[in-house]
Amino acid sequence: MFDNLSDRLGNVFDRLKGRGALNEGDVREAMREIRIALLEADVALPVARRFIDAVTERAIGHDVLKSVTPGQQVVKIVNDELIEMLGGKEVPGLELDAKPPVVIMMVGLQGSGKTTTTAKLAKLIKEKHGKKALMASLDVNRPAAQEQLAVLGTQVGVATLPIVAGQQPVDIARRAMESAKLQAVDVLLLDTAGRLHVDEALMAEMKAVAGVSTPKEVLLVVDSLTGQDAVNVAQSFSGEVPLTGVVLTRMDGDARGGAALSMRHVTGKPIKFAGTGEKLDAIEAFDPSRVAGRILGMGDVVSLVEKAAATIKEEEAEALAKRMAKGQFDLNDLRTQLRQMQQMGGLGMLAGMLPGMKKAKQAMAASGMDDKVLVHMDAIIGSMTPKERTRPELMNAKRKKRVAAGSGTDVQTVNKVLKMHQEMGRAMKQIKKMGGLKGLGALFGKGGLGAAMPGLGGAGGPMGGMPGLGGGMGGGKGPSVDMDTLPPDLQDLLKKK
Repeated sequence: MFDNLSDRLGNVFDRLKGRGALNEGDVREAMREIRIALLEADVALPVARRFIDAVTERAIGHDVLKSVTPGQQVVKIVNDELIEMLGGKEVPGLELDAKPPVVIMMVGLQGSGKTTTTAKLAKLIKEKHGKKALMASLDVNRPAAQEQLAVLGTQVGVATLPIVAGQQPVDIARRAMESAKLQAVDVLLLDTAGRLHVDEALMAEMKAVAGVSTPKEVLLVVDSLTGQDAVNVAQSFSGEVPLTGVVLTRMDGDARGGAALSMRHVTGKPIKFAGTGEKLDAIEAFDPSRVAGRILGMGDVVSLVEKAAATIKEEEAEALAKRMAKGQFDLNDLRTQLRQMQQMGGLGMLAGMLPGMKKAKQAMAASGMDDKVLVHMDAIIGSMTPKERTRPELMNAKRKKRVAAGSGTDVQTVNKVLKMHQEMGRAMKQIKKMGGLKGLGALFGKGGLGAAMPGLGGAGGPMGGMPGLGGGMGGGKGPSVDMDTLPPDLQDLLKKK
């Protein structure tokens, strides 16, 4: 979402860092460019003005201008103010510690993603918080809206209130409350009706439902792709309904990001969740420090580690670790690694979360490379016999032709996969000799990600020759990172290591 803004800010910071010393004129010129970048990203004018004023006041101070690394200091100030703009370091989660049933009321315009978000939250509440949830659709206007929630409920394994034809929203809310009490439900999620625009009838309905259910949380669901209009919608709702938080959907889209950056200032309410895809597990808690890190190209290693922990099965990791300890690494192991990368969001997602990998992501886009690379690699390994996967040295010219034909690729691509396996095998042996990777610091030091996946970016690898990938993912010199410019949670994590 923030790619254009991130690129503009990156260019400004590169120029600042390239100067040995800064004066007040340099800082003000940079702030003018940042202001233009924010306005082009559809950030509300009052929010952009307040942000620039705050950054300028701190950046022209004596400590920054006389600093040994003034450019880095300015980046840190921008990072701090971005975090503040997005809601500060502490974002409250869902208020679930109350007398059950705890009611969560979902509000927003039609098409913003309320129904899908309701199901996502129900799944999150059930799996992460261990609470019994019940969903009820109060949308009697949109055709099949209630049936849609019932289908989603089946998919996520959460009960939905039975549909009674002709019943009105307030009556449905009353019935949902009674049903939740009888079934000892912990959390009741009410999916309210939306409209194409804010009107008096919608607001009256919202107030009536809130009066009957007394919700602990009233979450406004806003589509990030609507840009500045999303902020106007938020203003309208916040003036009529007692909002407790905001959920931004389609954060994985190509919107300019202004809605996310303006929402907290306009509504005065925290952004609690962000929808990151169509799948029912594609929702994450909104963390201002991590989002700020992504905008400034610092990556989000903490989220990457969390995603890996949630995706990679512990038994698979332990089995691979035991094989590595014996110096064993065959094509079956490589295939497991590739599938884990796909489950974690693919190459683009991983590159976007790593510090210093912005150029790598751009190079991937420019060359037309996407996650099909992983699919092709998996197809190549799948076209081999079990014996060939266990003993790659058996792959002669005749076998390579057969595998290429079976996977719909060519012999050159098969050779790249085999070379990648060889390089990874060598890296695994080196890691064994070193006693294992020394924490996440290995990501930033010599070798970059090459220690883990040398074949991706090295010479002859499937990404070989691409600018930015050779070092970050191919075993060359990794990017240098100033610890002070990293998000606080990442700094703490690295220091612990």
